[in-house]
Amino acid sequence: MATILIVEDEVDICNLIRAQLEAEGHTVFQAFDGLTALKIVDERRPQLVVLDWMLPGMDGLSVCRRLRQNYLMPIIMLTARTEEIDRVLGLEVGADDYISKPFSIREVLARVRAMLRRVELDSRSLLTSSTASSGDR
Repeated sequence: MATILIVEDEVDICNLIRAQLEAEGHTVFQAFDGLTALKIVDERRPQLVVLDWMLPGMDGLSVCRRLRQNYLMPIIMLTARTEEIDRVLGLEVGADDYISKPFSIREVLARVRAMLRRVELDSRSLLTSSTASSGDR
């Protein structure tokens, strides 16, 4: 299964998501602020990040922007910011998906599975095309 980082300053929400993802077999790391999130990404290289916007220290939008400078892993914003401009900004800065609070844990899990499935399919396509290309030489 996947390695996932949850970046959420509300401990109860973070623990709820962690427990559900672990029940599905994922390895889960937690960060409760933006700077810790960046450190964990550098050290652990998660395959997906679930990221809150309103965090102590560095906000989630800044974290997303920094991650996009160096990494391609999917980022799902999970935030109480529900205005259209917030959703658009989150996606424009680099989030791959955006979920507003309050949320359904079933929806979060379904979106995580969908994102991981998409990454897996992309990886297979790259392997298949590079194998085909190297066979043409």
